[in-house]
Amino acid sequence: MAVAEVLIFVPSVARFRVDNLQSRLELAQLAALAQLATPDQQEVAPALERQLLKTADIFNVVLRRQDVRELALSGEMPQMPSATYNLLETTDVELMRDAVAVFLTPGDRVIRVIGRAELGDQGEIEITMSEGPLRKAMIAYGLRILYVSLAISLATAALLFIAVRHYVVKPISRVVRHMTAYRDAPEDSSGIIEPSNSIRELRAAETALHDLQLQLTKALRQKDRLAALGGAVAKISHDLRNLLTTAQLLVDRIEASADPAVRRTAPKLVASLDRAISLCERTLTYGKAEEPAPVLADVALAPLLREVAENESLATEGRVPVTISAGTGIAVRADADQLFRVLTNLVRNAVQAIETSEKPGSVCIRAARPSPRPTGRRTSSCETPAQARPSPRLSPSSQTLI
Repeated sequence: MAVAEVLIFVPSVARFRVDNLQSRLELAQLAALAQLATPDQQEVAPALERQLLKTADIFNVVLRRQDVRELALSGEMPQMPSATYNLLETTDVELMRDAVAVFLTPGDRVIRVIGRAELGDQGEIEITMSEGPLRKAMIAYGLRILYVSLAISLATAALLFIAVRHYVVKPISRVVRHMTAYRDAPEDSSGIIEPSNSIRELRAAETALHDLQLQLTKALRQKDRLAALGGAVAKISHDLRNLLTTAQLLVDRIEASADPAVRRTAPKLVASLDRAISLCERTLTYGKAEEPAPVLADVALAPLLREVAENESLATEGRVPVTISAGTGIAVRADADQLFRVLTNLVRNAVQAIETSEKPGSVCIRAARPSPRPTGRRTSSCETPAQARPSPRLSPSSQTLI
């Protein structure tokens, strides 16, 4: 801002100085023309000559015609000229330098000015004058420029302040208010900002904040629902564990039954109850159905498949036959409980699909070791759980890792 003021002030003052000197030259020319208009046999009265010089505010006037210098008017000079300025041979840079020198030079100097008159017989004219009145006029002009510049600066600052407050501060304050309101009550959807600014950058910021608040509100609501669901599951698991514990006590008494069928079914029921109780305990411990790290061991597939088939056959009461086909000595390295649950879910889904279709069908589970060379023969047919026999002792060479 200061640099701009200097770039405007210095040329303006230089132009004012040139105009002031040019007006002095014109006044001096008029005074000289008045003297030259006097008949040759008459001389200008000294009082009139002094009045002409005083009106033009100069000490003397010299006219230059055809390389001849003619003293038109002459008066008393307090001192010899300290500087000479030729307005005919001065560049713009020299004019600005001379204008600045007027402010920096102390005292009231006498200067000589050479220029061209613009009135009547246009020719060069030379005057001698005091620099004091010129300095006062330039100082007054500079102060006017200063006041005008100050008024323009204040008006510009006021307009800039209003514009910044209206287009920047108020929109940002609105964003901050919505952020603060959302911080205090993130579950309240009324605190979510609605993009409305017409400035592209600020509208992009409001849109980003709007999307962020929507995502956070959605995540918080989902978290609340999951927390409520976890609490409900924990309560249900607690009650279910108590019921299963009671059922386990009753099954222990069933094992003492004399009926062979009941005694054969009791161990499977006990195993199912143990799995259910273990799942409830893990749910209560972790607050969700979190699976522990699998306990890998060699699991014989034939007994496991037979247990799955028998459980599902009992559940469907024979409506959908469940058969197995497991080669002898086939084993996998896995977690027995997790593998049992996976196979149970697969078989149950298949049974439900058959029942939903209302068409006859059956479920067959086959397990066989992969043959290194295809034989072109089909695997053995499935057998019912009653036909299956326990597999012999597993050998390391007959195990398959999955």
